[in-house]
Amino acid sequence: MPMFRSRRSPVPVIATALLLPLAACSGGGGEASEGGGRLRVVMAFPPAQAMSPYGDDAVTLSRLAVIEGLTTLDRNGTPRPALAASWKRDNATTWTFTLRDADFQDGTTVDADAVVRSLTAAGKASPLPRALSDVTLRATATDADTVRIVTEDADPLLPQRLAGPSLTILSAGAYQGGKVNPAGHATGPFTLTGVKGAVAATLERNTGYWGDKAKSPGVDVTFVADGTARANALRTDAVDVAEYVPISQASLLGDGFVHEFPSARTNGLSLNTRHGVFADPAMRAAAREAIDSKALVDGVYEGRADTAQGLLGPGVPWAAKDRTAPTSRAKAAGQDEVAKTKEIVLATYTNRPELPEVATIVQQQLEKRGFTVKQVVRDYAQLEADALAGRYDAFIQARNTLLDTADPVSYLASDFTCDGTFNISQLCDPRVDAAVTEAASLAGTEERHRAETTAEAAVLGADALVPLVHERFVQGYDDARVEGVALDPMERTLITADTRIG
Repeated sequence: MPMFRSRRSPVPVIATALLLPLAACSGGGGEASEGGGRLRVVMAFPPAQAMSPYGDDAVTLSRLAVIEGLTTLDRNGTPRPALAASWKRDNATTWTFTLRDADFQDGTTVDADAVVRSLTAAGKASPLPRALSDVTLRATATDADTVRIVTEDADPLLPQRLAGPSLTILSAGAYQGGKVNPAGHATGPFTLTGVKGAVAATLERNTGYWGDKAKSPGVDVTFVADGTARANALRTDAVDVAEYVPISQASLLGDGFVHEFPSARTNGLSLNTRHGVFADPAMRAAAREAIDSKALVDGVYEGRADTAQGLLGPGVPWAAKDRTAPTSRAKAAGQDEVAKTKEIVLATYTNRPELPEVATIVQQQLEKRGFTVKQVVRDYAQLEADALAGRYDAFIQARNTLLDTADPVSYLASDFTCDGTFNISQLCDPRVDAAVTEAASLAGTEERHRAETTAEAAVLGADALVPLVHERFVQGYDDARVEGVALDPMERTLITADTRIG
């Protein structure tokens, strides 16, 4: 079993020593931060796909205000204009979007052809962006400023879907040599000008931005998976903003640096329903019975999380009202039967500092139930491909259930349907697919919500994922000197045009 430090152990000096040179070498980091100087930001997740917009790197680009889509979402998940100034629904499957007057960061014009190119490329990407996991769309230019989008089936959530970071609109220069490179080819208030592998990135103010210009001249970004090192960099003034401060460091930093807010993120134990021990529903049920959510909230999160209620937690406020009991659950295998199974591999990642500790407690809970458990704990970029390929028996992940469309049907489709592109549990259950399809077809809000909780009940009934806790986010910055950091429950924004040193 891997060994982990006490939550109150001293900050590792070596991690901090590694971080400080990175902040200085990322391009302009030595410039004074006072008086509206450059922002220094440390982020938890290094680029996993060389800043491709078709994976989780798109979220990083969105959080750094580099990329934009046709629409954006307000804090309630309602679509608002971005590169599209307006839109209308012509019929059940056809929408018309009118573009605003805007330029790409390379000086070329945002026009209908550019939008068609970007959306077509996203639809052909492998892996397919999660926002497109449950819809097929075709975009055509009707004139220079107008795009018609036709979906194969009725899609009442199309405006929300088009706000997804992976559906960003890029200029023709981004699509060269068989790869997609957003650097200098996006439209956001900051331009990505340099990337040093998985170590650092440099952003400069986009002086040609169509909206309010960025108040900071640029951003120097470092990527550091070690959460304690991120918190210590903030404490020692090596950075201005630290993404995802570990719970263990929150009380040490103090209220002036810690900004806690509710999220739509559920941390869950995905069980491999196709291969290995957990292909047996009785074994999945035994694993589910072994989990004690309150022990995780109290022992790991120090009360800064909520006990598991389902796939959809307090960050989805309507879910509790509409939730129904899980359906068709198998009877759990007994202790002796569980003890006869082969060793299971439980994996998680270090980028979210609580997860390795969660894995240790979950391992103990599973072993108490009779399972033999081996842990694999690495950086997320080293685990993702194997997790998606089903090479682990169990995988602990933190998943934002509203990230893709501000509506959980996209999450349900990508994570739990037969054709889902983020289906770590390898689930393929006709009942789940039917329930998700039904939810996706409904336009009325109340009806849709009820259908989504029906689909949730089907997933929980299959024990494809055991909810562990519902996270609360903690971002770190000194509120006496840093202004305009976005505290976004949907995690799409962090640095904005308004973020600056006060």
